[in-house]
This record gives sequence, C-alpha cells and structure tokens, in this order.
Amino acid sequence: MDTTSEAASEPDFLVVRNVEEQYSIWPAGRDVPAGWEVIGPPRPKDACLTHIAEVWTDMRPASLRRSMEAAAGEQTS
Repeated sequence: MDTTSEAASEPDFLVVRNVEEQYSIWPAGRDVPAGWEVIGPPRPKDACLTHIAEVWTDMRPASLRRSMEAAAGEQTS
C-alpha cells in the first residue's frame, strides 16, 4: 500500500481562529463561517492540528483572559 499517494489524496484543511482567539480546522475550498479568519495556508489535517497545538496554549476565550487580568490588576492596586 502506497501511503504517500494516500496522503497526497487527502483533502487539505485551513487553520481558522475566531474573535475569542479559539482555533479550529476547516476544509479548504469551503467558505469559512462568519466570525472566523484563516490563519496560514491550506495544509494536511495533521499539520493543522500540530500548528494549533503549538500556538493555542491557553484554552480560555480571550474575553475571559482579559477579564481575569483586569480583576487581578484591581486586586494588586
């Protein structure tokens, strides 16, 4: 079995991110839903998931992180 040709025939995906800085993957060639932006070029699914694992180190939504940082700043004042 030729795994190289199988990998080449797998569809590419896009890494997408929303305004809350949450990441996902989306099939390349399909319209990206409103509220999501494409991050980088189309790539194999495994490469997308690896990229997300490297850049999305804090799973909290951005609004929650900002709120928690503001609350922490108020406590230290």
